Amino acid sequence: MTTKTHSNLVVFGVPLLLILSVILITKSQIFATNTSALSIGITLDLLFTIPIVYFILIKKKNIPKTTIVPFFILGMVIASYIIPQEHQSILNWAKNWVFPFVELGVGVFVFYKVRQTIKRYKANAKQELDFFSALKETCSEIAPGKIAIFLTMELAVFYYGFISWKKRILAENEFTYHKNSGTISLLAALIVIIGVETYVLHVLLLKWSAIAAWIASILSVYSSIQILGFLKSIIKRPIIIEDGILYLRYGILSETTIDINTIESIEITSKEIEFDTKTIKLSPLGELESHNMLITLKQENTFFGLYGMKKVYKTIAFFIDDKERFTSSIKETLKD
Repeated sequence: MTTKTHSNLVVFGVPLLLILSVILITKSQIFATNTSALSIGITLDLLFTIPIVYFILIKKKNIPKTTIVPFFILGMVIASYIIPQEHQSILNWAKNWVFPFVELGVGVFVFYKVRQTIKRYKANAKQELDFFSALKETCSEIAPGKIAIFLTMELAVFYYGFISWKKRILAENEFTYHKNSGTISLLAALIVIIGVETYVLHVLLLKWSAIAAWIASILSVYSSIQILGFLKSIIKRPIIIEDGILYLRYGILSETTIDINTIESIEITSKEIEFDTKTIKLSPLGELESHNMLITLKQENTFFGLYGMKKVYKTIAFFIDDKERFTSSIKETLKD
């Protein structure tokens, strides 16, 4: 354990020490008298030399090689602040010509790894693997902790929003939860409202600041893209009963996996429920969406929400379109 900690300190400590060194150089008198030449050198160090040093340090270690990308991005951000504006020609070149290819490369690599994961799963398990599940597995292999979670969500939004258009034919053990709940209409209306408000806000802000107007518009468009991704993922990710396991999903927004043998009771009900630390709702929309099912477990289970948020629960409420067939399927599995 001590050896591993020491090794990690070297891997991350050396690049961070190098970054600190170049920052200190920019505060020195030497930099003040040789700004032009040193700006070029420091920019190249932050963008390329330090990431390469980091890559060499992790080359033979069990650390995802894609973690070099955050060091490159960190170098760009730091260089933007410490290099004088008039000496940022190389930095601007990297932002305009190198960074887009880095982003594209990461995206292509991740989707390639996802395809390999799905193929591997099919070969081993002889069954279909949900894209979002494969994406989570892949991102956890190529990026650490919180970065993997963020990368998963951003790529999932893009995939479901713009790539996944093929209609999914449901199997007997799959159940929809969007046709009668009104969720799709709600989210679609929200996209339209954001579009109208974006235009009005953009016109108003232009009178004050063009930069502020475009920032607000970009954020609004980004929000609309996310909502579109969420909306389509709800259609593409049904609730599934398979091999004694219940996969409760609400698109890519939330999910939980339940061993059916741990179910204490299942009830068709739309009655009001007092939600607390042990009683939760599958849908993150809360009171905006009704429920018609209630499952109580014999033991606590874990619920996963947006961007890796976790909750522990014993009772969960959710909506399902064919509630009678769903309930029968659960009870049949419990009998077995």
